[in-house]
Amino acid sequence: MKLSKKCRYALRALIDLSVCSADDHVVLSTIAERNGISPQYLEQAFASLRRAGIVKGIKGSQGGYKLNKDPRKITIAAVLEALDGTYRIEGEEIPEDSHGRSIAASIQELVIDQVNLQLDQVLQHTTLADLKKGYLDHLENGQDMYYI
Repeated sequence: MKLSKKCRYALRALIDLSVCSADDHVVLSTIAERNGISPQYLEQAFASLRRAGIVKGIKGSQGGYKLNKDPRKITIAAVLEALDGTYRIEGEEIPEDSHGRSIAASIQELVIDQVNLQLDQVLQHTTLADLKKGYLDHLENGQDMYYI
């Protein structure tokens, strides 16, 4: 599994949105500028997130984006699925012959199914609130500060 750039940027933008949007809508260009992401690229990602019901967009001069759900109810799995479809590793085709079938079944059961199970555990149980907390902890503890 590879986490696409679109997913990484969207997660960064969603963390930003959850921190900065308390009750107001945030303009996407502001999020893009704060995070060094192309506004056009982010607009495409947010269109998918809007269709999935993760964010809500308001048009007009007072418009922008805001989370459509509590961050504790937005799983990372839901975000990845909204942007890229399934994040799970696909199984391979099972050959016709019994020898090949047994080998393919072993790979499926012992590797692919186990990796998918672990992915589900992490991605379905990690929420945007968890990412927000991690970000705020880094800020509070000065983990992003460098000294020369």
